[in-house]
Amino acid sequence: MTTRSPVTRRRVLGVAGAGVLAGASGAGGFAIRAARDDSAAAGLTHPFHGEHQAGIVTPAQDRLHFASFDVTTDSRDELVTLLRVWTDAAAAMTTGHAVGSTVATHYDSPPTDTGEALGLSAAGLTLTFGFGPTLFEKDGRDRFGLGARQPKALRRLPHFPADNLDLSRSDGDLCVQACANDPQVAVHAIRNLARIGFGTVAVRWAQLGFGRTSSTSKAQDTPRNLFGFKDGTANLKVEEAGDVEDFVWVAGGDDARADWLAGGSYLVARRINMHIETWDRTSLREQEALIGRDRAHGAPLSGGTEFSEIDLGTAGRDGPLIPLNSHVRLAHPTLNNGTRLLRRGYNFTDGSDRLGRLDAGLFFIAFVRDPDRHYIPMQRQLASHDGLMEYLQHTGSGLWAVPPGIRPGEYVGQPLFT
Repeated sequence: MTTRSPVTRRRVLGVAGAGVLAGASGAGGFAIRAARDDSAAAGLTHPFHGEHQAGIVTPAQDRLHFASFDVTTDSRDELVTLLRVWTDAAAAMTTGHAVGSTVATHYDSPPTDTGEALGLSAAGLTLTFGFGPTLFEKDGRDRFGLGARQPKALRRLPHFPADNLDLSRSDGDLCVQACANDPQVAVHAIRNLARIGFGTVAVRWAQLGFGRTSSTSKAQDTPRNLFGFKDGTANLKVEEAGDVEDFVWVAGGDDARADWLAGGSYLVARRINMHIETWDRTSLREQEALIGRDRAHGAPLSGGTEFSEIDLGTAGRDGPLIPLNSHVRLAHPTLNNGTRLLRRGYNFTDGSDRLGRLDAGLFFIAFVRDPDRHYIPMQRQLASHDGLMEYLQHTGSGLWAVPPGIRPGEYVGQPLFT
């Protein structure tokens, strides 16, 4: 029996698939039946093509599968081919179709789709792609001839006070954020992209998330994090178009080196472990003082309801009603040059650690126009002065440039390579 080389196998899974998928997407549809769930959330679809990538201002779904990849090839052509195939596969999966569903699977070849999402709907799936700093330059080497077009803000995030980063859970050449209202749909998407990329990329690390911890639309209720508090009340919403333009989308002229990034954004990811057991033994009074809001309704301690404007100047008998080291005070726009964040965080639980404590917390994701102005200063302030840091440990970190949206017939990141 003849043994296939890795190159041949990659070509079968990748290059051949590129032509098949490109033809299918050009035809405007796929032949496979897509069974639909009865619930509106499960049957929802979001357009894959558009001015901006989906999964940023899209109303946050309930489940996450985030993956970081290392590029293992030295060939620019193979990298571009992968991005073409990934684009076509993503366009298929976000409409509830299987990968390569117009292709008749030969019994002696692997199926074109892994199959665990057959019969499921699109479940509101979005796939958002990002490019890390090491895709441009690594160990002083311009890997794919892209070094001259690396955005000036795209570099490894600095070490913040109290960081205890696991390098095996940080950074990466590429990232993909899969969000859906069905966990199996999100996992299926990342699994298929990893399978397609065999021989060209390898998964560096991944994170599953459940229970969104922010809302990106005013139509969504404010969710709760694992500390039991409403999270993301002041999060930037898609309806606030002016602030979205100011704080999320990279504009033409922001960076002469990276004109290809106009209409895109930067994705910040931080894996934040919560000391759940210690928090659960803390008094409600102290918990609310550390957050700056009441637990039951999410109202600021300065008074009102959840969405009442926070009054940082109101004083009580023992000092400011919003304590000086409270999270909402230190994250407030007035203390951060007016900055507002669009966050898409998720709760996570990854079992228990060696001491029997929950390995759980918040997988923080934010999309920002300029990390040097709209994330790093705020995080430095929080890491240095936020009373919550006693209960938090940042264990993973990464920054990626998110290209603008993809037009039909193009592939993700095409302006960078052309």
